[in-house]
Amino acid sequence: MILEVKVKPGAGKDRILKVDPSGMLEVALKAKAEKNQANESLCRFMEKIFNLARGSVKILRGKTQRKKTLKLEISEEEFLKKLEELAQGL
Repeated sequence: MILEVKVKPGAGKDRILKVDPSGMLEVALKAKAEKNQANESLCRFMEKIFNLARGSVKILRGKTQRKKTLKLEISEEEFLKKLEELAQGL
């Protein structure tokens, strides 16, 4: 599953800020955008949110930008179900 994410590093806590109807997520991360900390934190956070195994989230594009393209090892059905849960929780 390919996912677009907009990241806001240096926040108070890791959390989903917004779920766009197009499927794009806006995510706040505690980690700062230095020495790859925010990228690693984003991958771990997405693995936790979507109940995925370690290493199941990869950054395809945007490693040095706030807008990133991720690849998640999850079926589209599972992804959409979890995305709907996330949207209701906001």
